[in-house]
Amino acid sequence: MTKYLISFPARAMQVPADEMPAVAAASRAVIIEAKAAGVYVFGGGIDETMAPVMVAGDGAVSDKLYPGSHLNGGFTILELPSRAEALAWAQKIAASCRCAQEVREFMYDPIC
Repeated sequence: MTKYLISFPARAMQVPADEMPAVAAASRAVIIEAKAAGVYVFGGGIDETMAPVMVAGDGAVSDKLYPGSHLNGGFTILELPSRAEALAWAQKIAASCRCAQEVREFMYDPIC
């Protein structure tokens, strides 16, 4: 089976503060469903209070990142038999989060 990254950038989530508890509950329900279906691998949100760093091959650490690098928001990784199923799960996540989701496929790794 293939692993899929379903994600959204932080700026995409435009939900009024008073509606966030309902969004959080709906999102948790989808994750519980994915776990029960046996397709959930990992998920979470990027902690934007912690600045990202770049670690070079020689071990040097810098706050200079790749140009255009903007990883933030939330993500879910699911292991599914088809892209069609990934799109169906992305629709469930989009509805629960009230924002569109990006879907990416991880390349096959024979070791994993």
